[in-house]
Amino acid sequence: MPSNTPLTGKTVAILVTDGFEQAELTGPQQALEAAGAKTSIISPKAGQVQGYQHVDKADRVAVDQLLTDASPDAFDAVLLPGGVHNADALRTEDKARAFVQRIAQQGKPIAVICHGAWLLVDAGLVQGRTLTSWPSLQVDLRNAGATWVDEEVHVDGQLVSSRKPDDIPAFNESFKKLLAAQAA
Repeated sequence: MPSNTPLTGKTVAILVTDGFEQAELTGPQQALEAAGAKTSIISPKAGQVQGYQHVDKADRVAVDQLLTDASPDAFDAVLLPGGVHNADALRTEDKARAFVQRIAQQGKPIAVICHGAWLLVDAGLVQGRTLTSWPSLQVDLRNAGATWVDEEVHVDGQLVSSRKPDDIPAFNESFKKLLAAQAA
């Protein structure tokens, strides 16, 4: 990558397991890498994780690092793609909750799409925040103390959220801008 790309030197953890929504991983990943960022697939599962396109199996993606070995301190941001099975599994992982909590404590960007917000709910990170998600999560988010909005992308401090794959272009732009503005 040329050194003049806006995200050169930035590292982004992409936290997923089986059942992630493929477009919500690959779309942002491609946009981040095209802007110069380095991404790493972090998972509680070694080898590969299975992507989905809605309810149909899509591609498998290689895991770069096990969640047990990953340090939030080594990353500038975290991306949480959706996918019902992915999000539901990650929310029950102590290490996944601890990972996003540490990213939040450090004031680093957290980018979440669709059902990915479930992890933030279980990590206790949405109270007093405003975000969007897949519409079926709005009651969960409100019950956890968040304000839910129906927007293609919403930025609240270091938190950027979107509803669905159709929102990825706007999501990518907001996430890249937030990451580029982060102090080096």
